Amino acid sequence: MFGGRFVFRCRILYTGSCQQVKGCLAVRHAHVNTQDKSRYYDVIIAGGGLVGTTLAAALGHTSTLAGKTVLLLEGGPCCSFQLQPRYSNRVVAINNSSQSLLESVGAWQHVLAARCAPVRKLQVWDACSDAAASFGRDDLARAVAHVVESDVLLAAVSRAAQLASSVTTLHEASVRSCELPRPGTDSDLVRVHTDHGSFACSLLVGADGAASRVRGAAGLQFVSRDYHQRALVATLQLSEPTENVVAWQRFLPSGPIALLPLTAQLSSLVWSTSTDEARRLLSLPPDSFVDAVNEALWKQFPRDSAVEWALRGLYRLLEGVSLAPPAVRQLQPSVACVEEGSRAAFPLGLGHAPRYVAPGIALVGDAAHRVHPLAGQGMNLGLGDVRSLARVLADAVSSGQRLGSMAGLLRYETARQRHNVPTVLAIDGLHRLYNTAATPVVVLRSLGLHLTQCLPPVKEAIMEHAAV
Repeated sequence: MFGGRFVFRCRILYTGSCQQVKGCLAVRHAHVNTQDKSRYYDVIIAGGGLVGTTLAAALGHTSTLAGKTVLLLEGGPCCSFQLQPRYSNRVVAINNSSQSLLESVGAWQHVLAARCAPVRKLQVWDACSDAAASFGRDDLARAVAHVVESDVLLAAVSRAAQLASSVTTLHEASVRSCELPRPGTDSDLVRVHTDHGSFACSLLVGADGAASRVRGAAGLQFVSRDYHQRALVATLQLSEPTENVVAWQRFLPSGPIALLPLTAQLSSLVWSTSTDEARRLLSLPPDSFVDAVNEALWKQFPRDSAVEWALRGLYRLLEGVSLAPPAVRQLQPSVACVEEGSRAAFPLGLGHAPRYVAPGIALVGDAAHRVHPLAGQGMNLGLGDVRSLARVLADAVSSGQRLGSMAGLLRYETARQRHNVPTVLAIDGLHRLYNTAATPVVVLRSLGLHLTQCLPPVKEAIMEHAAV
């Protein structure tokens, strides 16, 4: 599955039927007195993308934080949002925990008023063997995730932040520099310098992406690695209408290809491949591109006899201990055409900050971690940061602590790193494991995938971790 980013700055007013999203409200700008070089806010959030805006909404809708002022710095201009008939090629997969967060800030109702697609089952399979696993069931009453266009989601959380009286949004404002509290001085404030003047705050939150200026100003390290791959995205029309509630992912030797449901006949493509191959695919005529997608989904790759022998041995072993063999794999759909102008690609890489906090500073989202989209966890990790930080700040206010106190911030860092570090390492490990056709590796991953399918407790543990 896939998690991505999309930068779209807006405020919206939902009116009419659930299929209509119209209008644009003027954003409440911060009125900056140019003669006053410093203005105080309890929390300043650098970055008005999905994670930063959701954090602003979460802080503004937390009753314990009532009266605490929040300034959201958005680098782009204010612009309107109107739902288009054509689907965006940038989507995110929202798990149930993230959905609960969005419901709590009043954003999910706006998503439902626009559009989203439920995922009730995830099916993954290896192109180099017969190993496959499925997660969830297509007859489940509750979806395991929802696929939402990034601009729809950003519009929804922008609306939720807008409705919080304690939140002020300043557009066309980026952090130019900041001054951290100095040990041994009386001041415990962070001073933030922007295009619109200077501000002071108790806590500065870096939600400004993988190239975070806040992280750099705080001197926090960021370990990164370029995968030398690109994720190619597009909106595809299927050969025939289906219920389309299954997310499909096939691990090719060059990288995974995934189809995420949008409608009965539309799916969103996320295809991770080498930079050169992504450029070639982008340059193909539409019909040739569709042929390439279908080949990637259906092509029978050569099978190694050692892999087949190992899988047959595992089948016999599992039957000997009365473990039921996996169910027959459901066949993936075929693609009929690609929506005009929907193809695009973006670079992939790994990144993680060993520390998420410093005095008066906290990092969230891509400023703290960056992962491959193969597990669809990028946005969910960021929204998990939001949920945890909002909870920690509410606890700090309840106990009489400063919002920027290290005691509280360290609790946030500990909680998130206990979840994020294993997730980042696991996703990177999967990327390495499936980015080769070497026989020993194919044997190892095929056995692991088949065991996962045959052991429900293992699948449940994976699903539980992915849902947090």
